[in-house]
Amino acid sequence: MDALDRKIINLLQTGFPLTEAPFLDVAVQLGVEEKELLKRLSDLLENKTLSRFGPMYDAQKLGGAFSLVAVRVPEDKYEIVTAIVNSFPEVAHNYKRDHDLNMWYVLATDSPEKIDEVNAKIEKKSGLKVYNMPKLEEYYIGLNLPV
Repeated sequence: MDALDRKIINLLQTGFPLTEAPFLDVAVQLGVEEKELLKRLSDLLENKTLSRFGPMYDAQKLGGAFSLVAVRVPEDKYEIVTAIVNSFPEVAHNYKRDHDLNMWYVLATDSPEKIDEVNAKIEKKSGLKVYNMPKLEEYYIGLNLPV
């Protein structure tokens, strides 16, 4: 990752223009061609420097739901269970933790009822118990991680 990649990531963490040509507007801010910006974003995604690039929706305001879920996964089955969990489009994030409950993922669904449906499917496919921990209250901290 070079200095321009860092500038791109730092700039785009704090917002994205809602204009007719948002990538062009960002490119102008950075002093590069739009084509160069698009290529760099594509490369950052392809080489896994970025895991995703896209909007963050407030699922609850749209009638949906979020939930944090934990699973106790035997180490010898971790890769298989990861593939199962990640195969669901509702899984927004999936992290390995150094804890008895060593897999934690976030579900984002289009309805609150779907949280239980997706978790039931993951339990059935993996053969493991999932521990659903729905959000009780939300706190916005405006996280920005300069690189």
